[in-house]
Amino acid sequence: MNYWTKLSIDFANQRNYLDELFRVYPTIPEGIRDINERMWEKVETSFKRKRNREMIQNLLYFDLFPIKDSYVAYLKRDRTAIERNPQTINRLCGRLYEMGLDEIYKRCGEPKETNRQIGPMFRRWVNGGALGLKRLSTKDFLESDENAILDGGDAELMAFAREHVNYNHDKGLDLVCRMNGKYLIGEAKFLTDFGGHQNAQFNDAISIVRLRDVKAIRLAILDGVLYIKGRNKMHRFLFEHEEELNIMSALVLRDFLYQV
Repeated sequence: MNYWTKLSIDFANQRNYLDELFRVYPTIPEGIRDINERMWEKVETSFKRKRNREMIQNLLYFDLFPIKDSYVAYLKRDRTAIERNPQTINRLCGRLYEMGLDEIYKRCGEPKETNRQIGPMFRRWVNGGALGLKRLSTKDFLESDENAILDGGDAELMAFAREHVNYNHDKGLDLVCRMNGKYLIGEAKFLTDFGGHQNAQFNDAISIVRLRDVKAIRLAILDGVLYIKGRNKMHRFLFEHEEELNIMSALVLRDFLYQV
């Protein structure tokens, strides 16, 4: 097993792992979403007058539709389908009438789910100086040979990695940096549970560290349930896989970088 993987497992099982991890992933639910009051007045009017198609059109304006239904995403992407599918619209509106206006308003304003906020948190933590490295634009990064983090959005990090380290994978990167003349690239994930989508997230990160012909050290910066000792798929992979893969917690990342 990779030394840094073992260190991460030990940290998670012997120290205040979650307390420390909160500095990286401060998953505090956001406040309620803003509701456009003029648009809400239109919703109220169409609700009271039982104008079903008009009500759906108005509710699709908001970031969050008040009911979870598999057909809503289709209607959001093709508003003309509202006219062509009266039974679907009536079915959705039947549920809305049962809820009532107060509940509809409440649900349209619910905060974003915590797990949907996690993505940018690692980047914010890095940009806040957690790794003790300068942040440089692509131009300055290329013109310098000092230890630094490439500062940029998803597209910039991907473009740099494709051009300069032969990264041809389709997965985005959360970290591109240089230490002692060596490039490092990595993807960060906070795995909050076992199974389904979380296993897919784990596999995405692992696919990066297993790439060949990339002119950079590859990192899977993983945190969460994978370090819990047990027979779950993620933890078994850490123990049973024979490849020397750089899988580690964000909490040991700085130490790893300074020994490169």
